Parts: sequence; C-alpha cells; structure tokens
Amino acid sequence: MKIYVFVLLINLLAHQAFSESDIHIGYRVTLAIPTEYAKGFLGRAFLMETEQTVPHFRAAISVEAVNEKYSCSLDVFLGGVRVWSSGHLSRFYTTEKCVLELTDSGDLRLKGEKEFVGWRSGTSGQGVKRLNLLRTGNLVLVDALDFIKWQTFNFPTDIMLWGQRLSSQTRLTSFPLNSTLFYSLEIQNDKIALYLNFGKWKYSYWEYQPSSKQNITFVQLTSNGLEIFNGDHRFDQIRSAGPEALRFLALENSTGNLRLYHYSEEKEKFEASYQALNQTCDLPLACKPYGICTSSGSCSCIRLMLQSECRNENLEGLCGKRQAEMVELQGVMSVLRSVSHKGNVGKEECAEFCLEDCSCAAAEYVEDEEKRNSGDCFVYNIARGMRQVEKGNRISRYMVKVGKGRNDGEGRNSGVKKWVIIVVGVVDGFIIVVVLGGVGYYVIWKRRKNRAGSRARAPTT
Repeated sequence: MKIYVFVLLINLLAHQAFSESDIHIGYRVTLAIPTEYAKGFLGRAFLMETEQTVPHFRAAISVEAVNEKYSCSLDVFLGGVRVWSSGHLSRFYTTEKCVLELTDSGDLRLKGEKEFVGWRSGTSGQGVKRLNLLRTGNLVLVDALDFIKWQTFNFPTDIMLWGQRLSSQTRLTSFPLNSTLFYSLEIQNDKIALYLNFGKWKYSYWEYQPSSKQNITFVQLTSNGLEIFNGDHRFDQIRSAGPEALRFLALENSTGNLRLYHYSEEKEKFEASYQALNQTCDLPLACKPYGICTSSGSCSCIRLMLQSECRNENLEGLCGKRQAEMVELQGVMSVLRSVSHKGNVGKEECAEFCLEDCSCAAAEYVEDEEKRNSGDCFVYNIARGMRQVEKGNRISRYMVKVGKGRNDGEGRNSGVKKWVIIVVGVVDGFIIVVVLGGVGYYVIWKRRKNRAGSRARAPTT
C-alpha cells in the first residue's frame, strides 16, 4: 500500500496577524486534491501554532483519503494527536481542492469545487475580526474587543483538553472504524457514564456516581483529574493515578475506554495516567457478535452443539416461536446495561417477550430476591458485551435469540421452554483437556504394551 503524506507550513504575512496564532478576515488558503484516488493519501497545511514548549498546539487544514473519496477538514493538533476536527461528526467530501477562508463578513468556511461550502462557523455579521489559537488549544473567532463569537470548546469531539468544561447534558462521541456503533461519554445530572450506541438504542457500560448527592452542573479537566461542579462548588473529582500534570481526556475509538493522558518528556509521548476500565472483558466490544470474553481475556464463540463459529448473519426481523428460540447461557453476563425492560415477569415470559420483539437479539432476566419466579426483563438489540463469570449468578440469567433448530445441529427443535445450556469454550480449558487426554491415552497404551510383552516372555510348561 502506498502512503502519500503532503505537509505544508503556511507562514502568515506580517500585516495579516499580530502573532503566529492569529488569522485575520480576508485570509484564504487552498490545498490541491489529487485527480485520482490514492489510498493512504494525507495532505495537511499547518496554518498557525502556539508559542509553547513541545508539545504545542497547531491548527491545520487536512485532506485525507477515506472510503474511496477525499475528506476536507479543519483540525487542531497537540503534538501529533488530533484533539479537534470539523469533520468529527460529518465529513466534508470534495474534489479538486480544499479551501479554508475567513470571509470579510466574519464567517469561517471550508469550500470545495465550484465554491461549494461544506462546513462553516455560522458567524457572518457578528463582527468577527480574526481567528485565534489559544494556549489551551481552543480555536476561537473574536471581534475587535476580543469577545469570543465562536469556539471549538463549544463543539466537543472525542477529546477534552486541559481547562475545558463540559456542561450537564453534553457528551463526547467516538466512532470505531467500520462499525455502525459508536461510543459516548455523557455528563448527566447525577452521574458520568459511558454508553454504547446503536441507532436509537444505548447501553451503559461504565458509570461514575459522586458520593455526594448533588446535581452536576459541569465538569472541568484540570492537572489533577476531572473535577465535578455544582454551580461554582467543586464537590467531587476523578483523580489521576500519577503526579504528572494532565493534558487531555480521550474517549478511545478503538476500545470505548476513558483515559486521562499526561506527556512524558523522557519518552517524548503521551501516556495514560488513568483509565476507567482495566480489564479487557469489561470493554463493550472486546469480542465479535455472539462472542464471549473468557476469564483468560480471549474470545470464545457460543458453542451451539456442532456450530463452532461466531454468528455474523443479521438476525433483524427474526421473531416468533416458528422462526426463533431463546437459549440460556450458563456462567455468562453482559457488561452492557439496557434501559429497555419489562418488570414483574417470569423467566419464560421474558424469553417470549424477546421472541416476539423482532428487533430483540438477547435478553437478561434478573430475578427479584424476595419474589420467586418474578423479576425484571432487560432486552438488547445486539448480542455484544458478553463475558464469562467465575461463579454462576443464580439471580441473573442471560439469553440469546437463535434461529429455530440451530441448537442441536440436526434441525430438531427443542422449544423455548426446554432451556439449552451452552458451554463457553475456553481456550485454556480446551488445551488442558487435550493434554490430559493425550497423557491418559499414552499411559493406557503403555500399560497394554507392557502386559503384552510380559505374556510373550512368560515360560511355557
């Protein structure tokens, strides 16, 4: 694979800016786009930078080869880490050229061929005079009195910088590659939570609830951690594990984990000082669909008798007892928590509830500790986040929906009421069984051979 990297540093004219972190109205810069698609192409023009020790902030326009097209974006970098992008939620695809301009009316725009506007700040007519990159990494549009009219801090992506605030009911979002799912870090009135999102469905997989029962007004990243405020009063914080000053918080797009980062001058790179989830199996997408994260941290597919491969087919629209049945998984739980549930039901009713819901892929039945055969039924439209538990939970039962007749390998149906116990195939356990079986076979074979030799050597009378 050929990778093309095209990097420019655009020096600002003396009459256009007071420093290297300012761009005035009337500014315009253009990046040419290749006529043919080149996989791995990256063109970038650095426009301005802050006067700080390394790592410092830089603003740039970028052209990237994505999905057989070219994406044009305005970006902010801290060292080599992209900490903000205009194309985070919606990419602007263009041909021929990528243009950044700050118009005389004060509107910051990205434009493509035939002057088509693909992104804009929407600040036309508000008295904007210049674009400024602050030492905090906040990219701002200001008027003649330095009042901020627009800023990147108001449009969070997947990273939160030192000094940045997120008010209640806002969120960070992160998008795994080649997936319709996405992660979100959400600031709510009573907690901070991580969610896995799929369409209109959302499942939490980590929560931080302050010990003090106060409403969260906003959170702010400081050198020591993520501080939690009620009004002007700081009443809690998620602290960093190390003494180093934090630089940013990230919602990782590869794992969905939440991490706080500091910069190591010795290693000349960013390192995590804190992470919300420390075990692989606590991650929501640790395994593929219908895969179970085992105690050894590896992934094992659901063993549906003769079926040993993880299911990849789409089960959407599969519903009713004629088409599907529910299978209970023993020693398995989900790290995802669903908000869609039905209360005061039995286990069989929970299974039928999922069966009749064509969008349901799995269900978790949580039995009431005081009322036998009664509990809450939580439904899921994805079979993800499953993990092995060392001791079976007698209160919680996790079930998945499968096509009718798939659980015996020969097309014979067992029915919903006859619960099938599925054994999680743990790689470590399988290896132990194979080794012990081999040793046992060798011992038996050796004994038989010795007996046969003894009989052959016995004297005849």
